[in-house]
Order: sequence, then C-alpha cells, then structure tokens
Amino acid sequence: MSRPLVARIDTAALAHNLGLARRLAGEARILAVIKANGYGHGLLRVARALRAADGFAVLTLDEAEALRAEGLTHPIVMLEGFFHPDELPALARWRLQPVIHREDQVDILMRAHLDHRLDVFVKVDTGMHRLGLHPKRLKEAVARLQAAESVGHITLMTHFANADDAGLGIVEPMQLFHEAAEGLGLPASLANSAALMRYPQSHGDWVRPGIMLYGASPFVGQSGQDIGLLPAMTLESRLIAQRPLRKGEAVGYGSTFVAPKDMRIGIVACGYGDGYPRHAGTGTPVLVEGQRTRTLGRVSMDMLCVDLSPIPNGHVGSLVTLWGGDLPAEEVAASAGTIAYELFTGITPRVRIEEH
Repeated sequence: MSRPLVARIDTAALAHNLGLARRLAGEARILAVIKANGYGHGLLRVARALRAADGFAVLTLDEAEALRAEGLTHPIVMLEGFFHPDELPALARWRLQPVIHREDQVDILMRAHLDHRLDVFVKVDTGMHRLGLHPKRLKEAVARLQAAESVGHITLMTHFANADDAGLGIVEPMQLFHEAAEGLGLPASLANSAALMRYPQSHGDWVRPGIMLYGASPFVGQSGQDIGLLPAMTLESRLIAQRPLRKGEAVGYGSTFVAPKDMRIGIVACGYGDGYPRHAGTGTPVLVEGQRTRTLGRVSMDMLCVDLSPIPNGHVGSLVTLWGGDLPAEEVAASAGTIAYELFTGITPRVRIEEH
C-alpha cells in the first residue's frame, strides 16, 4: 500500500488562470513560463492545460524537446539561451528560440551555419544584474545579430527585479529599457506575473506569466484567491497516528515543542523528504478534516506533527491539507519563511501526482 501523500493538480485551474492572464494582457501575446517541471506541476501536464497560450518558456533543451515530442508547435523560448555552439543544430531542428544575454553568444551566432534560422530573444539588463547585455551595448549587439545569416526574427526582453514591490516598481528599468531600445523598432517582452497584473504599460508584445498560472500571487500579503486566481496544486496526506501529549512532554527532534498543557497530537505522513519545508516551525498552518490547526516541533524527513486540540474529530486516516484549496500556499510559505515558488518546485519524486 502506498503512502497517503498526494499532490492533486487541477488542470481546469491552470486554464482559468491563463484566461485571467489573457484578459489582463490585452493585445499582448502570452509566453507561459513552464520551466522547473511546470513549477513542480508536471511539464507536459501543464503544457497540455495551457495549450491556449501563444508560446512557452522553458530552461533546458530536454524540456523543449519533450514539448516538441508531445506534438506542441508553439514558439518555445529557452530562458538561459545556449551554453555551447554544439547545441545550435538542435535548437534549429526543433525551432527553439534562445535568449541571447552575453556578447560571446552573439559571436557564436555570427559564425554559425544552420539549416534553419533561429529566432532569438535579446535580453538587456535593466537592474536585475543577473543576465543581460548592458543597455549601452544593446544596439551594437542587435546590429550584429541582424547581419548574421543564422538569425531570424529578434525580440527584445528584460526582467524586472521589483515589479512585485509597489514602492520600488518598474519606472527606472522601463526607462532604461526604452532608452536602450529606442529606434530599433523591435517587439518586446517585459512583464512577468507581477508586472502583468500591476503595470499595464509594461505589457509590450509578449508577456511572461509564471507563478500566477499556478494560482499563487506574486504579491506579498495577498493570496492568489484574493486576486481571482485558482490554486492548481493541493498537497494532501493523512494522519497515520494520534496520541496524547502530557504537559511538559516534548515532540520531535530537538524537543523544540514542549506541551504547555495536556493535549492531543497527530502525526502526518509528510516531511522534508517529500518537499515540505524543514524550516517550517511550530505554528505553520495546516488543515485537518478541513479545520485549521498548526504544526508542532521540527519537521522530520517523513513525518510532521500537528495539534489536534481544536480538531476533536481528528483520527487516524483523517484528511490533512498541507497547502492548496482553502489553505493558500502563500500563507504556508510565509509562515515557513519562504515563497510559494519553492513549495511547488520542491515537491520530490516520491510524492504521488494525481490530475483532475
């Protein structure tokens, strides 16, 4: 018999969230970000559910090839581009679109001879300081790419560091981008989930929603449900034991929780070996039989402990919701000192996935 831990993926929720992105995007096309195994929801499962998107953004060649093998003909953007000239024939064969973010990548494309021209995205660094060309180098790089026989259409792009922060916003990076791109007359892709939802002036020709497609909010202090999204993942398990804890007794490694009074506790089949955050301390919210309670003590590799004091009907076999449904992943993540992205992508292979 398998463990009772399961991640339930709601493909209708994924489609609903794409619909909201579509309404917000207006005339802009949608590049659905499905890297990291579809943010932990399953690459092909997510791609099928988001088939109405105009294109997909992935990270690895393996991801892109899997989408093509599935028969998907959408534009596919490789967010880290290519790492070696040897990859270019495969990119051309599969009609993939690499992001160009270093000048040596431009050099490689200038020398390349391919069966098919590559459409490319050229990234400019407007303040994130991870990937991207310096704004003052953009025009020269674009001119060289336009002269390269291996390059087809060019789209410009950037990534906002603070679109989710109303105080910092996107004014400065938008100005840097427009100054760098002035006179080029090329299409642009700027907006991530936060910018798509908050800054219509950033939409450009392609928007790149990520976290919002999975039902989580990009904004601190708001859940996806607060802004019209539906959670696509619900992580559920069961109580596999329940026991009394006397006043003064501790539970778990390190004895970090000591009962202040006589109480009843439950043991849940889920731990950090499944992707539940180990640093989620006492008080992290959880639902048992649909009723809210809290975790107690340290999370173990395979189990965690919950307070059954407010759940008189809690018993071995009781349904436990770790996140999703009526328990926003954002709330669990905040309590654990992390973000919903990490919860979703941290799900390990031993968690059973069910689609509905």
